[in-house]
Amino acid sequence: MTYLDTLKHPVIRRLSLIQFISYFGTWFSQVAIFSMIVSFGASEVTIALTAAMAMLPAVVLAPIIGLIIDRIEFKKLMSVLLLIEILMTLGFIFINSLEYVWILMILIFIRSAAASLLFSAEMALFPKLVSGKMLKNTNEIHSVIWSLCYALGMAAGGIATHYVGFDLAFMIDAMLYTVAVLLLIGLHISIEKITHVESNMQMLKDGFNYIISQKKIQHLIFLHAAIGLTSFDALITLLADLQYKEFIAVPLAIGWMNATRAIGLMIGPFIIGRIISKNNLHYFFILQGLAIMLWSFLEFNFYLALIGLFITGLFITTLWSYTYLLIQEETESKYMGRVISYNDMVFMLSNVTTALFIGYAAKWGLSLEGITFTLGFGFIVFAIYYHWFKKRYIDENN
Repeated sequence: MTYLDTLKHPVIRRLSLIQFISYFGTWFSQVAIFSMIVSFGASEVTIALTAAMAMLPAVVLAPIIGLIIDRIEFKKLMSVLLLIEILMTLGFIFINSLEYVWILMILIFIRSAAASLLFSAEMALFPKLVSGKMLKNTNEIHSVIWSLCYALGMAAGGIATHYVGFDLAFMIDAMLYTVAVLLLIGLHISIEKITHVESNMQMLKDGFNYIISQKKIQHLIFLHAAIGLTSFDALITLLADLQYKEFIAVPLAIGWMNATRAIGLMIGPFIIGRIISKNNLHYFFILQGLAIMLWSFLEFNFYLALIGLFITGLFITTLWSYTYLLIQEETESKYMGRVISYNDMVFMLSNVTTALFIGYAAKWGLSLEGITFTLGFGFIVFAIYYHWFKKRYIDENN
């Protein structure tokens, strides 16, 4: 079954289009946000905290997110969340100095909370619509769309921010979210509704107890969290500000670096997605680690760093989508929303930890090359962990 066959499913097709538009807008304005705080003279820690704030909601709100997903009808939920993203994005326009950076972080937190909830709701919906090869393709399509939007949004956002300013970028972003809302009107979802008669507290306990009882799912969640080591927003911003600004404008550097990486994210699944499996997954963790280490050695030169970022991006999307698939396949349908939300919580906690590590390690004097190499080495550790997991939970059951 090809990606085109999967996109013939009417719900997958329309959701993919909505994802494309909303994700493009998100990354378009992401360049504006980081370029704006750099222009205000933000420190390394402020940059790292800003990056972390976009990931924090999935960590602190995970139990609530799971309840909402399992209780509220998807289309209604998606409409409200997109409207919240529009309002928060328009709020960025009123930030004009570091004095108000705390307000910016609140707006980012709220917008990211809506985005996290929407993402988790989609990932919980897909296994209820499709299964098997079609579910694998759906996950990969979702990640390819994310990567394509990351590339196009970052590149376009960098150019627009450089030439027309931050405020226009935020206004364009809000307009794109509005288009996504209009497309949502024509979405028709037909799935068996699962009615939960338990109280919210009981659902929280049941979901938590289910995860505690499923050791295999716990390990898979931890393995998926390894992809959080590729949370490079703060690192790329610091490279643009500290190493490349004499050569290229900061917004353009951020945009082109992220876009180049995202091209790798987009191309990777078409090559690696065909060959990755439970039996060889650890080798791809090793390749991801080696690619990041290679990037660390190339960071001294902007153009060579772009090559390193491209190679780094080749493995990320497939590792993310395949480890997510393993979690979906192991989870019972009635617990899907809560398991997905807890998985996203651990994943985002990994992202937040990575962002804070980058910021504080840079503040304490560790070179950006050393920081990058350390993140790459982390994947070697996870490769060893998956090799143990495979022997314990996969090979023994075959």
